Amino acid sequence: MCSTPAHRGDCCKRSNCQVNVFRCGDNPIIKPNDIKPSRDDFEVIGVFNPGVARFSKEVILLLRVAERPIQRDPNVVRVAFHDAASDAIVTKDIAKNIEADFSDPRLIVTPNATLLTSISHLKPARSEDGVHFRIEQDAALAAANEYESFGIEDARISLIDGTYYIDYVAVSPYGVSTALASTKDFRTFERHGVIFCPENKDVVLFPEKIHGRYYALHRPVSSLFSKHDIWISESPDLLCWGNHRRLMGRRDNSWDEAKIGASAVPFRTKAGWVEIYHGADRNNRYCLGAVLLDADQPWKVIARADQPILAPETDYECDGFFSNVVFSCGLILDQEKLNVYYGVADTSIAYAQITLDATMASLGL
Repeated sequence: MCSTPAHRGDCCKRSNCQVNVFRCGDNPIIKPNDIKPSRDDFEVIGVFNPGVARFSKEVILLLRVAERPIQRDPNVVRVAFHDAASDAIVTKDIAKNIEADFSDPRLIVTPNATLLTSISHLKPARSEDGVHFRIEQDAALAAANEYESFGIEDARISLIDGTYYIDYVAVSPYGVSTALASTKDFRTFERHGVIFCPENKDVVLFPEKIHGRYYALHRPVSSLFSKHDIWISESPDLLCWGNHRRLMGRRDNSWDEAKIGASAVPFRTKAGWVEIYHGADRNNRYCLGAVLLDADQPWKVIARADQPILAPETDYECDGFFSNVVFSCGLILDQEKLNVYYGVADTSIAYAQITLDATMASLGL
């Protein structure tokens, strides 16, 4: 998995990233032109933020594929959404001369509604070496109901007692929620519905029970107080969540000063649970950092890295649909190395290795 010198890429050189990162020499390993659009009048504009799992002898990615209608009229923006009544993807034209905000390439904000400029689904990709992936044509999961009308995004995969649980972001006019699905073979999938109501995303499920309870990290949003903090909750069955507690917040004048959220599924070490999370600064620059949680009481923070372990440095991380972004939804811990799969600039997927020792050192351990 990119362990040969030919695959060893750049390491972080700037003062805000003090951990050596070995980027794959084949990066980006999956790009938009590697994906065939779901229909002839659509184009793929991004493939990023994959969920990650090891299944049998393969590395499985659930790719977030973002596509949009091909734009043929310079005076309008054509958007797509799932219509629950007809159970079909339909398109709509938004005239550029209306009173609307087009400043964020991801959104169109009109006086009456907010629309997404793309619609996402989850597509499987498989690899024996963790670098070269076979991408399947059919989606594993796509928009299917009124809570997913603007698409589904950013899967996280937790293996719990032989079942792979997949939580993903569901976007609709009702808001941003998190839904749950499961599989045992990555061929068939069972949906379990919405588990965290709007506005809530960046949900990751701990991969084992702790004292008989399931735990999840999540990121509710307070519109009144503009809070984007990480919370932790518990459940008896993965469906009903309660005992919500704030875990940690943003830090002033830091790389994670504007917003934070859980990224990869936590993994257990001798020191406790390590969570790789994302943070953004006031300039919407997204980085990845580490936090250590107590093994038996995961609502307690033991240590938190002052500096990111992965930051936008390369051209493919700094330039794209939404620039200066590294964003992970999953990693594989193998032979004391974190094999991190991450979205770059909301455009493509890259792969990097970070040693566990370096990660723990960033936490002061």
